[in-house]
Amino acid sequence: MAEGDQRAADPPGGSPSSHAAADPTRALFIAFEGGEGCGKSTQATLLATWLRRGHHPVVLTREPGGTPAAEAIRAVVLSSDHDELDGRVEALLFAAARGDHVHRVIRPALARGDSVITDRFTDSSIAYQGYARGLDREYVAGLSAWVTGGLRPDLTVVMDLDPVISHQRLGDKDRMESESIEFHQAVRAGFLDLAAQDPSAYFVVDAAQPVDWIAAAIRDRVELLLVQEGVA
Repeated sequence: MAEGDQRAADPPGGSPSSHAAADPTRALFIAFEGGEGCGKSTQATLLATWLRRGHHPVVLTREPGGTPAAEAIRAVVLSSDHDELDGRVEALLFAAARGDHVHRVIRPALARGDSVITDRFTDSSIAYQGYARGLDREYVAGLSAWVTGGLRPDLTVVMDLDPVISHQRLGDKDRMESESIEFHQAVRAGFLDLAAQDPSAYFVVDAAQPVDWIAAAIRDRVELLLVQEGVA
């Protein structure tokens, strides 16, 4: 990992490990990232459907969420009833949800040979709490690395969209969606910066394009990954 990559920060008491190093299976771990209303959930579902048609077992999940405990945390962090949450508390809550999600859903799936597609992962914490909230990015990255045992996706798809456009797509807004345009512009810049630091591990997509066009572009990139991993 290149020096200065915020995702490479060592967690307390240990070093990050990649999925490939921790798990000998050929299952893929793919994360979808991006701002609010960018179409992540739609594209994650379409990709899962396509992979299953190719006889690849897939677990489709989301963050925060995926387990009863993580879903309970989701209800807290996204509720407008908790607007007073400090950014550090927010980061800890997201990390706690992620740790339970990885321990109970993602790692077991990968261990049995199922690919995992998740709607958000570690980069969301770095973009939202690091870039947008102004917290120390290395600490935020290290916190996630600690609770996940250093697990990282094989590929991160960044759905890139102007926050002005994305806000027009949203109906009733949750606590995070209700943040200012400036906040969401910082989130967008964070995702693009993370992708620029490690281009081979990211695929940035213009989320303003038609759904079918985006889905085809993502399938092409994942098909290349499958060939590289020897599972196509």
